[in-house]
Amino acid sequence: MMERLAYLWPEIALFIGTCIVMVMGLSHNPAVRRLCSPICGIFIVAAGVLAAYTTPWGESAVSIAGQTLLPNMPIFAKVLISVVGLVLLLLLAGTVDRQEEGLIARGKRAFDPLRTNRAEFYAFYLFSLTGLMLCASADDLIWLFLALELTSLPTYIMVTLSTSANKSREAGVKYFFLGALGASIFLFGFAFIYGGTGTTNLNAIHASFVQNGINGIALAGLVMALVGLGFKIASVPMHFYTADVYEGAAAPVTAMLAFVPKTAGFISILLLCATIGWQYVPGGETALMPAVGVQGVGGTALPEPIRVLLWVIAAMTMTVGNVLAVMQASIKRMLAYSSIAHSGYMLVGVIVGPGNNTFATSGVSAVMFYLLVYGVMNVAPLAVVASLEKPARSDDEPTEPETLDDLRGLWKRRPALAGMMVIGSLALLGFPPLLGFFGKVPLFTAGISAGEVALVIILGLNSAIGAYYYLRLAAMPFLAETPGAVPSESYDLHPRTSRTFAAALSASAAVVLALAGSQLMDISAKAGYVDSRVNGMDRLQPFKPKLTSVEDGGRPANGAGAVVAPAN
Repeated sequence: MMERLAYLWPEIALFIGTCIVMVMGLSHNPAVRRLCSPICGIFIVAAGVLAAYTTPWGESAVSIAGQTLLPNMPIFAKVLISVVGLVLLLLLAGTVDRQEEGLIARGKRAFDPLRTNRAEFYAFYLFSLTGLMLCASADDLIWLFLALELTSLPTYIMVTLSTSANKSREAGVKYFFLGALGASIFLFGFAFIYGGTGTTNLNAIHASFVQNGINGIALAGLVMALVGLGFKIASVPMHFYTADVYEGAAAPVTAMLAFVPKTAGFISILLLCATIGWQYVPGGETALMPAVGVQGVGGTALPEPIRVLLWVIAAMTMTVGNVLAVMQASIKRMLAYSSIAHSGYMLVGVIVGPGNNTFATSGVSAVMFYLLVYGVMNVAPLAVVASLEKPARSDDEPTEPETLDDLRGLWKRRPALAGMMVIGSLALLGFPPLLGFFGKVPLFTAGISAGEVALVIILGLNSAIGAYYYLRLAAMPFLAETPGAVPSESYDLHPRTSRTFAAALSASAAVVLALAGSQLMDISAKAGYVDSRVNGMDRLQPFKPKLTSVEDGGRPANGAGAVVAPAN
């Protein structure tokens, strides 16, 4: 068990930071309370450094206890989480306790720990990042479930605390109950996988599938688990909460929701698919599903039932997301449906799989790279929104721009913010030569190399649909105000300059990182390497179904005949 610590030093650092922040946020000294955000930043940086220098990868991951199917993924994911987490921390500054701290500073109210939320807010943020890193470290279904819940549960509370408006409370309640539904579905799927394989260890599950095939119980579990994890990535049909939650939360928390749960979901989906393996050939016959059989030799695809499921979800997710985004007038609702569409894009990479483990053909590497690209470029538009506020009356809370029309004329008053909005929007569109363009290209090349031409065509058509609303978002700051609309002059800059800095950092990264695209692609190619060998199985006993008597035809005692056989 001690060897697992090699994977956990970044998480330990974040936990220590969480404990410190929880105490400092309750201090009666306002100067100490203001240190919560910087302390979070220090420990996030420490976690990133520890991830880069202590996390096993490659052959060292094989020799140490842990999942060996994606041996290079944990180190890449944890460093990425630290980098994007630091940018999001800059954006989260000033989200909670602003009114309360103002009243305390003016002497109108004494400090009361029960009325302030700074300690809890930043602690929950670090807890969520810790859960996300634990997802990358997971080598067991139980571990993966607990990590997913540690990632998600704090976000429900952060949404509720992000503003004092009833809309945030409503969004938090919706998010919580629908999140519980999603968690129950994928947990039930995990239970079925255990029932079909006799183990919760990811390596042993893979060994069981390789040696015994995928029986009906395990196949049903995989389907339920993937559908339930769709809640984390906001894929169809688990996407209904997204627009309401994104709109109800403050813009900084919305930016966090667009990255943290989505990354946790895709890491988990990739781990599950790696346990299945992309080693199957469509077109064979099986006892249970003769029309979608998957037997064959030398295959490079997921089992056909899983492939068809993900194919339909990917096509529906990118189409529904883009079509509904076109119809939105709210900035955050539009970006919410945009986030749904991006999940559909990344599912193309999941379906394609590792190919021959080169960047041009590996869908897994394309997903890793796209998570990096999306995490960086998605911050800019929401950071621009978070950097603007309309002054409140009396002690009410200032409000953010809500509709696209609220951005009209921004170029005249805040040209820098308008430029950042343009760069961020075009990067999300995938406009060359910005970083978003280089994020989408590998999805196209990997899809074509795997023969998923129809899915690639759907991807291309949806990218064209996305051009409409992204160009609309980019053009709004340059348009004149409409009669009756709130002029941009009425929106002041948020007093926390770190929000504007986060927008500038994201927009600059969308340009600068594109220049280093080849190096980032090489790193992503290594992170997406899939080892289909059964490593370390001498200490893991895969499930072998007991056979009944010969009179019963030698069927497995659990009644689940092997219906999916991997390629040799």
